[in-house]
Amino acid sequence: MADLVSPNIDAYAAACSLPETPVRRALREETERTMECARMLVGPLEGAFLHVMTRLVRAERVLEIGMFTGYSALCFAEALPEQGRVVTCEVDEESAAVARRFFAESPHGRQIEVRMGPALETMAKLTGPFDLIFIDADKVNYVKYYQRAMELLSPRGVILVDNVLWGGDVLTDPPPDDRTAAIQDLNRIVAADGRVTAVLATIRDGIWVITPNSSR
Repeated sequence: MADLVSPNIDAYAAACSLPETPVRRALREETERTMECARMLVGPLEGAFLHVMTRLVRAERVLEIGMFTGYSALCFAEALPEQGRVVTCEVDEESAAVARRFFAESPHGRQIEVRMGPALETMAKLTGPFDLIFIDADKVNYVKYYQRAMELLSPRGVILVDNVLWGGDVLTDPPPDDRTAAIQDLNRIVAADGRVTAVLATIRDGIWVITPNSSR
């Protein structure tokens, strides 16, 4: 993933934003030190954004598609009321093991439910509504995740989709690979979807902020 924003600007923005809790900082540092794909972690600035969005929509139920080592799940859980819950989907046992260990160290970890297995299969079994749905998993299924997320979303909810600028590769024509093509397809679909109002924000690697129209 290419840096679309200057690292110095990103660090400055993070320093001015909601700080990490000690548990999240320790999780991030261990992920960066031990995990081969550490850049999959959302990081402090996007984590602060996820936390604030959870508060803005007054979410009580959050669905996360793609947990990795659990950083973003903790960002959501820390913003939830006492009765709030995060359902998070993951396929990789090694990543999930790290996440569970840090969830156990957090007072908010009990609010997180980990569902192992392909996310589309998990989503098919879930019952909505969810107030916030965060999509950050395998890119080739982004359109399918979005379609199912719209079915599970609360009328007052929001869908967030990560990596939708894909290091700038979304500008390439033809796309260099299936993942890029899938993200381009999703971006076209969301931009043309009359059921929603949406903005593609240039935070980190690009994130869709999508909310249903009242007439939905």
